Amino acid sequence: MDARGAVEAALFSAAENLKLSQIAEKTGLPESEVRTALMDLRREYDQREGAIIIAKIGTEYRMMLRPEYTECATGFAKAEMPPGVMRTLSTIAYNQPVLQSELFKTRGPRTYDDVHRLVEMGFVAAKRSGQTMELTTTKKFSDYFGIGSTRKADIKAWIESQMGAAAEEPQSRGRISRNI
Repeated sequence: MDARGAVEAALFSAAENLKLSQIAEKTGLPESEVRTALMDLRREYDQREGAIIIAKIGTEYRMMLRPEYTECATGFAKAEMPPGVMRTLSTIAYNQPVLQSELFKTRGPRTYDDVHRLVEMGFVAAKRSGQTMELTTTKKFSDYFGIGSTRKADIKAWIESQMGAAAEEPQSRGRISRNI
């Protein structure tokens, strides 16, 4: 079995970021071969300048679209979460930490179902604050969207950059809600 092919297949098939050790364990390859294959594949994908990259996020790796190509894929990729849930998530991310009771004022009764789903998916953390919950995004959220940071200021800046890109394309308006 070709190490590069095995590592590429693992990255392509994974729904989440993978650690080098996970790839080695699942493919049966030594970590040194996986490390070399990852470096070679990252270099190859970068030199191609295609739509797909192999991103290193902390100590984990993920095959993903270059940000400039995400709009091209929206008509083809099946949404993993409905637009309403995505709006709730973006509102939490932009305004974090946010109380669920405050979120309810703008998002309405759907807030409870959305938050439950987002916590189950691992994108949002909820901790008790009086009679409500304080909501923040998780590392998984930052990793999944390729933000590269869990700092609130960095997440907010990333959302604003996405809003700028969405404003340039009329069909994309309204994807991210800024205000609570």
